[in-house]
Amino acid sequence: MSMFQRIKTIFGAKADKALDRMEDPNQTLDYSYKKQLELLQKVRRGVADVATSRKRLELQIGQLEQQQSKLQGQAQKALDVNREDLAREALTRKSGLNQQISDLQAQHQNLVQEEQKLTTASQRLQAKVDSFRTRKETLKATYNAAEAQTKIGEAFTGISEEFGDVGLAIQRAEDKTASLQARAGAVDELIASGALDDLSGTPQDDIAAQLNSLSSDQDVEIELQRMREGLPAGGSAPRAALEAEDAQVTDADATDQPQQQPGQAGGQA
Repeated sequence: MSMFQRIKTIFGAKADKALDRMEDPNQTLDYSYKKQLELLQKVRRGVADVATSRKRLELQIGQLEQQQSKLQGQAQKALDVNREDLAREALTRKSGLNQQISDLQAQHQNLVQEEQKLTTASQRLQAKVDSFRTRKETLKATYNAAEAQTKIGEAFTGISEEFGDVGLAIQRAEDKTASLQARAGAVDELIASGALDDLSGTPQDDIAAQLNSLSSDQDVEIELQRMREGLPAGGSAPRAALEAEDAQVTDADATDQPQQQPGQAGGQA
């Protein structure tokens, strides 16, 4: 296969596929029905033309027959007045009309046969058009029902283009929402752990930090006291050990804290 034939085949296949996508069965059926109606109209017009020609020949034949009758009467009158020459002339003209009438009658017979053929063809074509119209409407209704059923099925399964786009949009929105929620939760955790400063609140000074530390230590002491009270009676030795350990921790904290100047103590008081 030559390069030109391959290119021609490729373009032909693509054009056929594009035309197949563009073709609408409803429009194709309506167009075919329209063409059949046009053909039926042409056949009917042909029948009318043949009938008109036949009628015209009938009129001409009638006129010639009237002339023959008139010439026959003239010939008879000429003989009555002993004008044989005029009678012969009238009969000669009458004989000439016979040939014309015979030719017109032959044409008339042909037109009658042609008219009958066209009339039969018109009737058959009319029946064919009526049958095609009924079939066309049935096919259109079936196609429309199948198309609607297909769209409904695609809508339920989400494989149609429109619903597919909607599904993708919903999925993107859900993904973005989940991402924002995760980001917000992570920021809250970082703020709670102190890894990030809470810029929305009031900055804490040293005194506030110390007060918060004392409050936290007090909460720990209260929790320890609750745990001590919850020990059984036989657990006095572990309790004493815990109290001694707490005392050592308290002394170590007091030793580690720098001694405050009188002015600073007064300021804190």
